[in-house]
Amino acid sequence: MTAAVGAIRKMRTELASPVNYSFVAGDSLLPLKDAIGLPISIVFTGVINCVHCNRVTKKSFNQGYCYPCFRKLAQCDSCIVSPEKCHFDAGTCREPEWGEANCNIEHIVYLANTSGIKVGITRGTQVPTRWIDQGATQALPIARVATRKQSGLLEVAIGQHVSDKTAWQRMLKGNQDDLDLGAIRDELIGQCERELRTLQSDFGLQSIQIIDNAEVQQIAYPVLEWPVKVKAHNLDKQPEVFGTLLGIKGQYLMLDTGVINIRKYGGYNVEFKVGSV
Repeated sequence: MTAAVGAIRKMRTELASPVNYSFVAGDSLLPLKDAIGLPISIVFTGVINCVHCNRVTKKSFNQGYCYPCFRKLAQCDSCIVSPEKCHFDAGTCREPEWGEANCNIEHIVYLANTSGIKVGITRGTQVPTRWIDQGATQALPIARVATRKQSGLLEVAIGQHVSDKTAWQRMLKGNQDDLDLGAIRDELIGQCERELRTLQSDFGLQSIQIIDNAEVQQIAYPVLEWPVKVKAHNLDKQPEVFGTLLGIKGQYLMLDTGVINIRKYGGYNVEFKVGSV
């Protein structure tokens, strides 16, 4: 039996075929490559530490923050979810230095096949981690953009024609059929030609560059069996979770007793065991 004890962080991933996952709890890093098919347990101690300041909090906000951090940190502002609403230029960013380092840098607009085709954005340094965390089986970068706000504006334009969200339950029921992401990219760029020209006129040609020669990234996940019905475990209501680990996709562990989104429980202190439980 192996174990990891401490406050949860999102699982670490390594692009391989299939993806290599490691469970992170406190200072413990537990590889899960050989855990598929074995019994596991997750026992929540009742203690939650803020993922930013580490203070103990009774309730977690925005996947692991205490309420004061949730209210004051730029990374918890609504513009993180809706980057087209970035207000850095208005001088009202909660943390201008953080915004400079994380938002006023190159971003990638991409297409991904998760529960179907979707458009998304990510910092260039988060490729392919972002795609893996979303459970994408295919991904294709389609534009290189100078800032997060500009990438959000392009995402909104493309989002008029395809989804910008993943249907997580469908994503966990199995892999979708492969799509011709290159052809979809070309079609979408044509449909958004007017909006694209407007953005390039507003921010400059070099700020928004279409990528037309990227290769599709194929991603495979370690799964023995897909759930027929997706039922989510909730550590707040059920502090002890047991079951056989049947697979991992995105940031979800798939057990024969239900699925659990590990990223949702950032900061939760647990004892995680693999093997005889």
